[in-house]
Amino acid sequence: MRRFAAICLLLVLSACAQGPDVGTNRQVVFFQEWSANLDTEAQAAVDAAAAIVKQHPGVPVTVIGFADPDGSPQANIDISRLRAQVVVDALIKDGVPAGQITRQAKGSTAFVSMSLESRRVEIVVNGK
Repeated sequence: MRRFAAICLLLVLSACAQGPDVGTNRQVVFFQEWSANLDTEAQAAVDAAAAIVKQHPGVPVTVIGFADPDGSPQANIDISRLRAQVVVDALIKDGVPAGQITRQAKGSTAFVSMSLESRRVEIVVNGK
């Protein structure tokens, strides 16, 4: 968990150092197995992404949900869609305009070796 917090901090500092051109910034939100609940660290990643977006109005945001490789393909799509929606809702609650956000559900990520890395949502802030 400390590694995750350190990565988030580095990403935020990197984005802040870029000035008005946000470039592409990626925050990662991790979830427990078959869960779509935001814990404290997950909410911190959402808050960091929201802060970056609010500094650069109009920058598009893509929220991409993923799931473990176990479970049926439909269950994996469903949980990845739910996780992505939870993050979208949290971004909107943090003040990110809904019109800037697109959501994707990728389902299973069998190419990822660790389950924790599969249980994630990526928030991609796409600067110009």
